[in-house]
Amino acid sequence: MKGYQPGMSFGPDEARKYRDLQRGDEAEAVSFIHGLAAGGPVLELGIGTGRIALPLAGAGIRVDGIELSPSMVAELHAKPGGDKLSVAVGDFSDVPVDGTYRVVYVVWNTFFNLLTQEAQVRCFRNVSRHLSAGGCFVIEAYVPSFLHQLQGQQYVRAEDLQVDEVSLDVLRHDAATQTLEESHVSLGPAGVRLNPVVQRYAWPAELDLMAQVTGMRLRERWGGWSRQPFDSHSRIHVSVFEK
Repeated sequence: MKGYQPGMSFGPDEARKYRDLQRGDEAEAVSFIHGLAAGGPVLELGIGTGRIALPLAGAGIRVDGIELSPSMVAELHAKPGGDKLSVAVGDFSDVPVDGTYRVVYVVWNTFFNLLTQEAQVRCFRNVSRHLSAGGCFVIEAYVPSFLHQLQGQQYVRAEDLQVDEVSLDVLRHDAATQTLEESHVSLGPAGVRLNPVVQRYAWPAELDLMAQVTGMRLRERWGGWSRQPFDSHSRIHVSVFEK
């Protein structure tokens, strides 16, 4: 989208929406990361409002974070225990923190908010520098196999229909750049509101190559946080790369 800047989708209004948002797999994700951490510490890239970080910290792990949106950080710090988490505001591809971690993780497709392959490789390289011996980089993301279903490389889908408001999801796919340009559109008495989201997706095999060229390798890959087998029907993957 012309004029789009990473982070512009996560201002105060969107941060309030994310504040209490749950997916239902939080306990499984926390258990998965907790097991790899072996006592910690861990670093979350794109920590948001603490959906995973807060329960993980509550389980006795030291959790640090990086977040581009000050509004998301404000919501995190307003939650019970949130002010105890150390969060660096900045581009997580640069990993602008000191020290090393047992686990660095990024969830819910957030890795794809890095909009070029170069930025994604830079993230892998910088994460590797911050992993302790035997440390792991964990990525949860969707598998972009659904893209073959698009007609004309785009779609419009109704997300929510109310008497006085309609919410639409509008998406366009650029296969050449592996980019998805999406906007969540709300139509109501207050007018039209757009929440744009742009992502640069990567197939699991491409992530494996990024790991190899930055001194890591794939250790395991699952079809979800409960360690479901990853196969051709998997809609998401949880990939664990080790240094």
